[in-house]
Amino acid sequence: MKKRVVVALGHRALGTTLPEQKEAVKHTAKSIADLIEAGYQVVITHSNAPQVGMIHTAMNEFGKAHQDYTPAPMSVCSAMSQGYIGYDLQNGIREELLDRGIFRTVSTILTQVTVDPYDEAFYTPTKVLGRYMTVEEANQERKKGNYVVEEPGKGFRRVVSAPNPVEIVEIEAIRTLVDADQIVIACGGGGIPVLKQDHRLKGASAVIEKDLVAGRLAEEINADELIILTSVEKVRINLGTPEEEELGEITVSQAKQYMEEGHFGVYNMLPKFQASVEFIEKREGRQALITSFDKLKEGIKGKTGTIIK
Repeated sequence: MKKRVVVALGHRALGTTLPEQKEAVKHTAKSIADLIEAGYQVVITHSNAPQVGMIHTAMNEFGKAHQDYTPAPMSVCSAMSQGYIGYDLQNGIREELLDRGIFRTVSTILTQVTVDPYDEAFYTPTKVLGRYMTVEEANQERKKGNYVVEEPGKGFRRVVSAPNPVEIVEIEAIRTLVDADQIVIACGGGGIPVLKQDHRLKGASAVIEKDLVAGRLAEEINADELIILTSVEKVRINLGTPEEEELGEITVSQAKQYMEEGHFGVYNMLPKFQASVEFIEKREGRQALITSFDKLKEGIKGKTGTIIK
């Protein structure tokens, strides 16, 4: 049987602007195609930080310029970013596979992820996005019940919550496609955050941490490996000290120890390690790989990257 993996793409694999993304996806597609050519079953998820901010800004500015239109909620902006990024990704991967003589359907699933309305994150928003605002604009946002944060000398920006993922709504569709040996792009940007209200799903003003959703997705499709692609070849501890050290192959126990010792940034490496540890502990024989997308080919052979077993 083929080895099943979930690949989480970070910002570097996608770029920021439209032209950057188009170019970045060409290189990312080669790395994904290497996995498929090597016989892996692949499910892809991705970041959306610059893209969702760009969409949020554009929709809000359009709403201000045209009084008959309203600003787009965060959940809608998240859905737009999934479609926009998925469109480039699936076409880039398809083209790269066809260049190698491989025909395989690549599909993007618009994915919703439920969150807990009582999650503590809703009381302490942390994710900054959108353009800089004036004092007057910031006050208007506050009147709507939104949070803003001031960056000295620059202005004010919107800040939203980052609750933990609870349930992937479209998981059965994802499983069906993976079981049919199709390539799936899902849970983009951490998924569209939604709240359950009886049988209804209501969009939440939040952004879900994509690494935590990647771990949940890997668990739900019973993957063998979680691969998180980021900006570094190997994770480092004791940064900026004489004891600075690259992490190669480590155990779950070591990973937990490093987390407890505070080696990883809350919004950087920590979610990657949390997701990896939780995924590995659910079933024997699993592992996680954290490396840069241009080192993926060597990473899956165990030649580089931070490998957690």
